[in-house]
Amino acid sequence: MMYMGKGEFNLKSAIPVLLCVLSSYQLQGQGAYLPPDRPTLVVGVVIEQLRYDQLEKFRTRLGENGIRKLLNEGTYFQNAYFEYVLTQSAPGHVTISTGTEPSMHGITSDRWYLTLKNELMYCTQDDQVKPVGGSYESGLHSPVNLHVSTFSDELKMATNRNAKVFAVGLKESSVIFSAGHAADGAYWYDNASGTWMSSTYFIDSLPGWVNDFNALKYSDTYLNNPWNLLRTEKDYSDCIRDSNIYEAGFGGVNYFPYDLKKISTNNKNNSKHDFSLLRETPFGNSLTTSFAIRLIEKEGLGKDDVTDYLSICYSSTDNIGHRFGPSSFEMADALLRLDQDIRDLLNFLNDKLGKKNILVYLTASHGISEIPGILEDNRIPAGYFRQNQALQLLRSYLNAVYGEGDWIKGYSDRQIYLNRTLIEDARIPLDEVQKKVARFLVQITGIASAYPYSAFEANDFGNGNLKRIINNYNPQRSGDVIITLNSGWVEKEDGYVTNHSSPYEYDSHVPLIWYGWSVNRATVTRKVNMADVAATLSSLCRVPYPNACTGEPMFELFR
Repeated sequence: MMYMGKGEFNLKSAIPVLLCVLSSYQLQGQGAYLPPDRPTLVVGVVIEQLRYDQLEKFRTRLGENGIRKLLNEGTYFQNAYFEYVLTQSAPGHVTISTGTEPSMHGITSDRWYLTLKNELMYCTQDDQVKPVGGSYESGLHSPVNLHVSTFSDELKMATNRNAKVFAVGLKESSVIFSAGHAADGAYWYDNASGTWMSSTYFIDSLPGWVNDFNALKYSDTYLNNPWNLLRTEKDYSDCIRDSNIYEAGFGGVNYFPYDLKKISTNNKNNSKHDFSLLRETPFGNSLTTSFAIRLIEKEGLGKDDVTDYLSICYSSTDNIGHRFGPSSFEMADALLRLDQDIRDLLNFLNDKLGKKNILVYLTASHGISEIPGILEDNRIPAGYFRQNQALQLLRSYLNAVYGEGDWIKGYSDRQIYLNRTLIEDARIPLDEVQKKVARFLVQITGIASAYPYSAFEANDFGNGNLKRIINNYNPQRSGDVIITLNSGWVEKEDGYVTNHSSPYEYDSHVPLIWYGWSVNRATVTRKVNMADVAATLSSLCRVPYPNACTGEPMFELFR
C-alpha cells in the first residue's frame, strides 16, 4: 500500500467516489425537471395562411418570448408539407386532426357540389342542429360530414371521456374539425353579434363564463379604435409599399392607418358595427387569444394527470392575406401582432401549468400565392384564372359536340361536375365526356393540367402532383374533372387579390414547431407530411391512432 503524506491526493482512488457524487447530483437535478409520463395539456396552434418562408422572413423581428421562443427551445420541422392538391382551410385542419389525406377523411375542400340537390354544400353545414348563442345561420354547423375520428376523439375514448377537449377560433369549420366529434365544446365567432357561439351538437347552452366574456364587448372595443402600424416603418421595409395598385383594401382604402370605427359603422345606425370586419384585422386573433386563455382558466384545463386538449385556430391572417397579399404592410403587421398573442399565450401556459406539463405545436393550414400583378411586374409568369369565362367556353364546346343541353351541373374549387343523368340518358359513356372536357380545358390560358377523376379511381401514380390529386379524390364529393393552374396563377374571386388551393410550394409548405413537455431543442430538415401530426400526438400521449390515420410518428420527438 502506497503511503500518502499530508496534502497528497490519490486521484485514482477518488474517481469512483466523484462519479457517485456527480451521478447523485445529476439524478436529483433531473428529478426536478423530469416531465410527467404524459403532458397534462396539449395545445394545437393552427394559423390559417402562413407560409414557411414568411416565418423565416420575420424571424429576426419576432419578440423573444413569442414564436421565437418556440423556435429557440422547441423542435422545428423545416420541411412540412400538405400532400394534396386543394390546399384550403378545412382540408388542412382535418388532415392535421385525423392524420390522413382528404381522399380518406372526406373533407376534400371547403365546399363541394351536391349534384342531386344542384347546390353547393359547405363542409360543416348541418340543418339538424340549432345555434347556441349568436345568430341563427351562424349556428347551423357540426362535424356531421366528417366520417373518421380525430386525435381528440381517440383521446376522449382512451380516457373514458375524462379528458377535456375544446377548440376555439373565428371560423366555424376550422374549430369544429379541430375539436372532433366527441369534444366538450367548440366556440366560434358570430359576425352578426360580435360574440362567441356554438351549436347544439356540442352544448345546449353557453356556460356562464362565456356569457360573461361576451358581455365585455371586446369586439366593440377593437372596432372603436384605429388599426395603426405596430412598429416603425423600417420594420416593414422589405414589404411592398403601403399604398399601391394591387391590394383590395377596405372600401378602396389600402394604406395605414385604418379607421375601423368608420369602416365598420352601419350608415343607417352609427352606433352599430359590422362585426365581420374584425375577421379582416389582426385583432380577431387577439380576441381569439383572450378567449382561449379564459377557457383554460374557467374549464380547468391541465389541472390533473389526465391529458386535456385545446385547439386554437387563428383565422385573421387568412382574410388579411386574401385582401392585401403576403408581402403587404398589413400582413407583416398581422404577423408581428400575432407573435405578441403567442407570447401572451405561452406566458400564461408556462406560469400557470409549467413548461414540463404542456405540449404545444404550432403550424398552419395552408399558405398563399403572391399577388399575380406583383409577380408580373417582376417579369415572373402569373395571372388570374377567370372560371366563369372558362365555363362559358366549355358549355359552348359541349353543345357543339353533343347538341344543346345542360351538360355541366356545377363548378367548385377547380372541379367540373357534369350532368350525369343527361349523359346517361344520351347513352354517352361518362369517361368519354370527362376526357373531352379535360382535353378542351388544357387549351385555356392559365390551366396547367386537367384530369378526369375516373383516371384516378384504380391507379397509383407514385409521387408528385398526380399523387396529390389522388390524395384529394373522394368519389362521393369530388367532381368529374379537376384542373390545376400554372404556378403563380390564382382563381379570381370578388374582394380577393390572391388565393391558395394549389399543390405548389407557396401553398403546401408550412412551418411546424413542437414545444414543451419532453421536446428537445432541434431543427429537422427531412420532409414530413402534415398527416404525421396526429400520429405523433397519439404516440406521445399513448392513445390509439385516429381510425383512418395513414401518417407516421415523427421519430425525432422520441429521442
